[in-house]
Amino acid sequence: MLDLTTRYLGLTLRSPIVAAASPLSQRVESVQRMEEAGVAAVVMYSLFEEQIIQTSLELDHLLSHGAESYAEALSYLPESGRYSAGPERYLEQLDRLKRAVSIPIIGSLNGVSPGGWVRYARLIQEAGADALELNIYYLPTDPALTSSELEENYVQLVRAVRAELHIPLAVKLSPSFTALPNLAWRLMEAGANGLVLFNRFYQADLDLEQLTVVPNLHLSTSDELRLPLRWVALLYGRIPVDFAITSGVHTAHDVLKAMMAGARVAMMASALLRGDYHAHVTSVLADIRAWMEEHEYVSIAQMQGSMSQRAVAEPAAFERANYMKTLSSFRFRDGASAHDLLTAEMLYPFLGKTGDE
Repeated sequence: MLDLTTRYLGLTLRSPIVAAASPLSQRVESVQRMEEAGVAAVVMYSLFEEQIIQTSLELDHLLSHGAESYAEALSYLPESGRYSAGPERYLEQLDRLKRAVSIPIIGSLNGVSPGGWVRYARLIQEAGADALELNIYYLPTDPALTSSELEENYVQLVRAVRAELHIPLAVKLSPSFTALPNLAWRLMEAGANGLVLFNRFYQADLDLEQLTVVPNLHLSTSDELRLPLRWVALLYGRIPVDFAITSGVHTAHDVLKAMMAGARVAMMASALLRGDYHAHVTSVLADIRAWMEEHEYVSIAQMQGSMSQRAVAEPAAFERANYMKTLSSFRFRDGASAHDLLTAEMLYPFLGKTGDE
């Protein structure tokens, strides 16, 4: 009997497939169908602090604009208590999902101020979330802000949120850090139970006719799996947290690679948004079972971390060796390999020759 269960953030999940934050969680029916297909947990779409602030500002404008000259106009507006100027809609959806499905529901919070993060994190916990994912999506544009200052802000943020929560806490990061292992360790010390690698930045485009900046959404492909796969393999066994891989998880092989690198779960978003997510998840799970039977694996736990670099004394040297191996695998049109040329160039100084001979 194959055992597909895994442990993530202290939660026992029936499979390693988790639905990443996406618009699908805005509908109860979609989450129910994902549960039926075998998705083991769902990360809700992110609650953005800016959206709450903007809603509050718009409400304030509606309630106060022109009050001096048309005071009677305020009588036409409902009482302010009937407005959803805060995270109420998000919290209500979280409550609906918890009532509709039995799989864990993980809240997702994207904030900009320490006070906002802490307050909304507490509200998400009180609404019944099984865990919370902090989605750190901040693009520094101030030349005076140093990388060490930015990282320290992240660490302090996680520490402040952790102090207010008793549910598990994961941090979703971008890959753009100078020393990611050091930051990962500091986040763990600050209270992070898990790290989600990596946040996928959506790049804007320029409209040359309208001269405007336009959003440009491209769903991921399996090729994007390589970056988070590499980093999880590097960090597994060295940073004592649960790792989740996201960005580029589409197929059964993607999920299996994530497990062998050391991830506890593989998170899907683009793969679910492309079409019939129920059929897709069902197919992926069937392919995982077939692969495990063929290769005589009895459980997901058996393979987790089996291809990580925890047994390598110096991962940087291992990475450099693989880098050279990848470059040398290229072959020119005349059949010569980059490996042969690289080897020759390394030997020339010892043979008293130059590379032009």
